Amino acid sequence: MTGGVGMTTTTAAYGSWPSPVDAALAAAHDGRPEYPGVVGDELWWTEPRPAEGGRRALVRRRADGTEEGVLPAPWNVRSRVIEYGGLPWAAVPRPAGGPLLVFCHFPDQRLYAYEPDAGPDATPRPLTPVSGTGGGLRWVDPVIHRERGEVWCVLEEFTGPSPTDVRRVIAAVPLDGSAAEDRAAVRELSDDGHRFVTGPRLSPDGRRAAWIAWDHPRMPWDGTEVQLAEVTPDGTFHGATTVAGGPAESIPQVDWDAAGRLLLVSDRTGWWNLYRAELDPRGGLGEQAALCPRAEEFGGPLWKIGLNWFAPLENGLIAVVHGKGTTSLGILDPERGALVDAAGPWTEWAPTLAAHGTRAIGVAAGPHSSYELVELDTRTGRTRVVGAAHTDAVDPAHHPEPRVRTFTGPGGREIHAQIYPPHHPGFTGPPDELPPYVIWAHGGPTGHAPLVLDLEITYFTSRGIGVAEVNYGGSTGYGREYRERLREQWGVVDVEDCAAVAAALAAEGTADPARLAVRGGSAGGWTTAASLVATDVYACGTIIYPILDLRGWATDETHDFESQYLHGLIGSIDEVPARYKERSPIEHVDRVTAPFLLLQGLDDVICPPAQAERFLTRTAGRGVPHAYLAFEGEGHGFRRADTMVRALEAELALYARVFGITRTDVPDLEYRT
Repeated sequence: MTGGVGMTTTTAAYGSWPSPVDAALAAAHDGRPEYPGVVGDELWWTEPRPAEGGRRALVRRRADGTEEGVLPAPWNVRSRVIEYGGLPWAAVPRPAGGPLLVFCHFPDQRLYAYEPDAGPDATPRPLTPVSGTGGGLRWVDPVIHRERGEVWCVLEEFTGPSPTDVRRVIAAVPLDGSAAEDRAAVRELSDDGHRFVTGPRLSPDGRRAAWIAWDHPRMPWDGTEVQLAEVTPDGTFHGATTVAGGPAESIPQVDWDAAGRLLLVSDRTGWWNLYRAELDPRGGLGEQAALCPRAEEFGGPLWKIGLNWFAPLENGLIAVVHGKGTTSLGILDPERGALVDAAGPWTEWAPTLAAHGTRAIGVAAGPHSSYELVELDTRTGRTRVVGAAHTDAVDPAHHPEPRVRTFTGPGGREIHAQIYPPHHPGFTGPPDELPPYVIWAHGGPTGHAPLVLDLEITYFTSRGIGVAEVNYGGSTGYGREYRERLREQWGVVDVEDCAAVAAALAAEGTADPARLAVRGGSAGGWTTAASLVATDVYACGTIIYPILDLRGWATDETHDFESQYLHGLIGSIDEVPARYKERSPIEHVDRVTAPFLLLQGLDDVICPPAQAERFLTRTAGRGVPHAYLAFEGEGHGFRRADTMVRALEAELALYARVFGITRTDVPDLEYRT
């Protein structure tokens, strides 16, 4: 049959279509640029290098538009503070000799200083020491103060062998290298009275520092506090006090405008909105005025230290990332409350903004483009791509056309999702056949599935397998009430919402009810495993670096940042111990009857392989076909190209076997029973 002018469409079984998007291509385009910053007249950022062992490279765009690496391999610009890291670099221009860079190197987590334009013999020099205690010393969110000869940042210091033997403070590291072998040469600017802190933001006159702090058992999207301190002439903090926030108010970002007024994002109304406050004569805050009150988000979950959803510009305007479900880059006039969005095809802006004069730079993607660096000039209103520009790896006709949907779940609650139907310009399915679909559960669980081009999704849809990304109750982007649906309901609401979307797709004739799968990583891996335990909706599942044993995860099997996350998601283990057993997939392997694939990084300290191995031990001999792939050198989130290729091909092999699809382009799996 004919599919269009000059194009012939072949009818073939769903899932059997050939595709130019192989696993290697999808792996090569995994990840996104992060942490843009302006250094003199250059734009710098980090970007993933899956083919180089998964390192994060630091890239610069010179004034003539050429892009080049700042540091050669194997330098890896990435922090491990709270394991998820955060802003790992800072650089400042100098009158001579080129810029000065300070960065965190992933393998040893030391801070290094480097002058990239100092000549071919220039090499990074360490600024901080190595500690043999626990996880050592880690650093994030640096700001260089050349006039003081220091870099100020967050220090995470392990005090014992346990992942929770840790303290965090704001610290000042000498730029002269005197602390490279001497921990005592590092000045502590804040005390360790709070478990978690962000880096300080200095007022324009340099006399005040503001930062965010919070404590267990709250996560930063539950409740945080804004700390304000005087900065004395000798560079110490004095009189730190709480001026905003609380246990039920999430403030994920704080900064200053040019007039010395404090800017902060708060969800006190149920939505993360932007506020401004004058300092009162006693050093506290005056009235906090909402600058653009709306039922949408101007902030998000603080999973990494140094994320920012707004950036003040020198003309008094404020660049903001905002939206409901999808996000836009807007320019806010704080005096009038007027908000004008940047024009363009982008539907997701990452919370990593940079400001340069009257220009804002962000990282954005859309349904037909991957993440790229975009600049908005507020003088002209024009946008342009300025780095890591999207290029079509294949004919874009192979990409799916997503449909944003709202489904109805138990009790009539709304469930948000993106549906990616099977799509190929040269193939269509038989008229008497419905396509298989895979339900994707995102991680977090306090997270969000963005509406962007993802070649992993195209990998499946271009072969005739549909994908549905579910922003189940508990997801961000829809206000605090939607986010709070998961409170003490993890393993219930997320499972029900994913199943409701799957059932609706089958009932309306979009998906084959006999060929539904579920997959997810991290918290999404939990939802996948819990779904295979609690429902009979799915024919199979792909469980990726999951949480499987709540009691283990609540005691000593995860890192400090999330060690008490379950207080909100499940309840206190001391108060509801039975719930931990009731919800854990590992306690109910006898209910798993569908085949599954389990993928695990052996260096994962967030969802450790011990949980996966215990789950497999209990599953053995029960007659359920399953496969297990463990990857050396991989942690939480696969970063190496060879790992991603093997994992993606294994996932397709599982679906081919279970859905009755003939494929010869992926290796078979070795199944256990």
